[in-house]
Amino acid sequence: MPRPRHRLVSTCIGTVTAGLLATGAALAAPEEDRPTGSDIAMGAYLDYGPPGVARIPYLSRWLGGREIRVGHTYLPGDQWAGIEGNVSFLESWAAWRRAADDRMFVLNVPMQARNEDRVPDYQVAQLIRAGAEGQYDAHFTKLARRLVALGVPDTVVVLGWEMNGTTYTHRCGPDPERWKAYWKRVVTAMRSVPGQEFKFDFAPNRGTDAIGWTRCYPGDDVVDIVGMDSYDQAPGRTFDEQVSQPYGLQQHVDFAKAHGKEISYPEWGLFRNGDNPEYVRRMLKWIEQHKPLYHTITDYCPHGVWQCKQNPQSAKAFRDALTPQKPAPVTPTPVTPTPVVPTPVVPTPVIPTPVVPTPAVPTPQIPTPQIPTPQIPTPQIPTPQVPTPEVPMPEAPSPAVPSPAAPSPAVPSPEATAPEPPSPEAPAPEVPSPAAPSPAAPSPAAPSPAVPSPEASPPVPPVSAPPSPVPPKPQPLPEKPPANGRQWCVPVNFGEWLSKLVGRQSVCVQVDWGKDSGFWPF
Repeated sequence: MPRPRHRLVSTCIGTVTAGLLATGAALAAPEEDRPTGSDIAMGAYLDYGPPGVARIPYLSRWLGGREIRVGHTYLPGDQWAGIEGNVSFLESWAAWRRAADDRMFVLNVPMQARNEDRVPDYQVAQLIRAGAEGQYDAHFTKLARRLVALGVPDTVVVLGWEMNGTTYTHRCGPDPERWKAYWKRVVTAMRSVPGQEFKFDFAPNRGTDAIGWTRCYPGDDVVDIVGMDSYDQAPGRTFDEQVSQPYGLQQHVDFAKAHGKEISYPEWGLFRNGDNPEYVRRMLKWIEQHKPLYHTITDYCPHGVWQCKQNPQSAKAFRDALTPQKPAPVTPTPVTPTPVVPTPVVPTPVIPTPVVPTPAVPTPQIPTPQIPTPQIPTPQIPTPQVPTPEVPMPEAPSPAVPSPAAPSPAVPSPEATAPEPPSPEAPAPEVPSPAAPSPAAPSPAAPSPAVPSPEASPPVPPVSAPPSPVPPKPQPLPEKPPANGRQWCVPVNFGEWLSKLVGRQSVCVQVDWGKDSGFWPF
């Protein structure tokens, strides 16, 4: 597996681009060798910093407009500051990722400083032990906060990649068990940051290398994706051998399936076997068949196909496989009219059906009896005409108050005795009671109407002429009280309506001064 320092070198990038564009357009391949395109998320490592971001649209144009959905870069592993994400180029990648929802940002993260300094195994074992004890947790917590702050909390973190090899200081061979404990501490520290949605990709080299990569697998709870870096190199001369070898492509697919994980190919490309279009075609078909979450080709020399002019045939195979295929023009198929042979119509003889008359059975008519409806006469009840009696208004006599004449007493003689003055008897005036007239009952005689009380409302007079009322008998006038009487009478007014009913009345008061009082004012 090539060292990452070669990935960060871009000396040949500017010179090979024009040559690749020219040679890629000039070369042709037989139609039967053209691979089928794929819609799986793909990308390419073009550069670790802003130039890598800027080259993505040009790679898309070279591929006939195919969308590049994966952006892939590496953090430097020389110092802990770089592993903590304290590098400016992360801002450019974060801006590219946020520009579209379907894009994916893949970030390779070293697990140790001095990651490419060829640290011996005994020192690697000491570093692994320190990591398993939690001495480096703070570095990865800072990285997680940095990614969340940049707006890329769903970054795919390829942590400690190619750990089964001999190249990097974060290799697991010197102490596999503590290495797995160290991986768990890193994942736990990064997942503790609020807002994170990271996916952790376990990506060994294809093949056995220094140690079988399954011995370094840290567990399903801290792994989201099982990846593999697969370059065209030994072990395995042909692509079929790369598939079937121990810890090869087939074992990788089977292992991920057994653990319920998605697969990926973060790094793949040409290497020891030079310009090998067969490897490129077979690798792309393998990817399309097994549907990884994503794949990215390492596109710089000697691995690349677009930025490396020394691999023109592989570049053409790559371009033909991933360029969207335009639908071929549809040639209309001529339609040959089919002659219509008329079918002779054989008339079917019509056999008349004899008509059998149906005898009509007369239906007897049953008369319906008419039941007469009896007419019940409605009795006419005569409405009696009740005459309104006229109550006579008696003339109440006004009693005359006598004006007594003062007597001139004669001087008696001594021999004569004083005469006894008479006691005048003032007669009480008789108040006449009004006699109710007896109206003549109209015909018919029955019923005899009762005389209504004064409080009742008078009935509505009938249409016929009212009977002639009998004139009331004149009431005798009350006798005037005698002159110089002791009885005083004052007329009483009860109002017009009540006076008509009870007549005119008077209130009389009799004053008795005594017969021998010798006083009489009148």
